[in-house]
Amino acid sequence: MPDLPYWRSGIWALESEAELGRRYEVSRVTVRKALERLRDEGLVAARRGAGWYVRSGTSFGQTLALGSFQHARSAVADAGLALTRTVSGYEYRALPPDVAHLLRAEGEGLRVRAVRLAGGNPLDVVTEWVPLAFASPVSRADAEAPGVWETLRRHGHDIEVVRQSIAATGATESVARQLDTTPGAPVLLVRRLAVGADGVPLALSEHRYLGHRFRLEVEFRGGPGPGPATDPPGVTPVP
Repeated sequence: MPDLPYWRSGIWALESEAELGRRYEVSRVTVRKALERLRDEGLVAARRGAGWYVRSGTSFGQTLALGSFQHARSAVADAGLALTRTVSGYEYRALPPDVAHLLRAEGEGLRVRAVRLAGGNPLDVVTEWVPLAFASPVSRADAEAPGVWETLRRHGHDIEVVRQSIAATGATESVARQLDTTPGAPVLLVRRLAVGADGVPLALSEHRYLGHRFRLEVEFRGGPGPGPATDPPGVTPVP
């Protein structure tokens, strides 16, 4: 039997479940439970036809300074890896109430769904909404490359402000399947609203990042002044 793990087809592969059972003298059920636990912790993954393999240890950090916005692409590029994007859904449909409220739009809009890979490993699942008034220049091909926001910019819609919210959630079955993880696995939900120079929202994107592969680092300018203790800068009540 090969050493554990071993290099195969560009990944560090594990032996088959049967081989692992024989090596460690345990049942295949025990092996499967152990591998699934390691998968939930983000250490290993499985591909159909390729078996189990060791996940890349690379994680990405996005630094957010007050008044600036850095795209995740730069963090991935800094790690020396390629970021690829595959559109899995492209359709016009009714805006959900919460999306319509944020976009200040009614009726239909363009919904784009995509999966992004960093170095060939899943990074996030993206859902993007564009109001009907701005959606016509965004073809399916453009949504894949250069992307929805860049396509809007190339058609004269400059983004003046990005409003971002961050929440923790669990992967749904659909998201888990696309991120190659298990339902309920920790996912970082990052919602970004792009606003034009005239104050009109241009697009809304929802990124569901694998919790162990992405982090957000926030920098606040200044510190608390003299007097009674106050909340940290930038903290506001949640309605």
